[in-house]
Amino acid sequence: MLLVEDEQRLRGIVSRYLRAKGHIVTEADSATSAAAALARETFDVMLLDVNLPDSTGWDVLRRLENGDTRGQPRPCVVIVSAVPPAPSRLAQFRPDAVLNKPFPIDALERLVATGCRAEPAAGDLHVPGSVRPPDAGGD
Repeated sequence: MLLVEDEQRLRGIVSRYLRAKGHIVTEADSATSAAAALARETFDVMLLDVNLPDSTGWDVLRRLENGDTRGQPRPCVVIVSAVPPAPSRLAQFRPDAVLNKPFPIDALERLVATGCRAEPAAGDLHVPGSVRPPDAGGD
């Protein structure tokens, strides 16, 4: 699993939790380090922050779609964002799920445990194609 998050504290908490649950986690703190990890390894799941210090999570997805990461199959992509992504971004990049910060850690575990096919629960996550909350709007 690739965890792309620039906030060191959140990245550490999520990484420790997932490792304690038995997952192998590779950490990246920027779009550049995420691209390097994607060029080296194949991941089943990518937890991807939208706002990164050197670029955006959308740019990471664009590079993945363009084959700039050694042509590997696309992992299950979970967008993690403090602001709900705009519907146009969701339509363009088709993430498998969206977790809005702050999110309950069990929502993340449900996604990972089900291969990103968890059903939305209590507004903590959004699976594109499901009913979208009315306040969605930001990037």
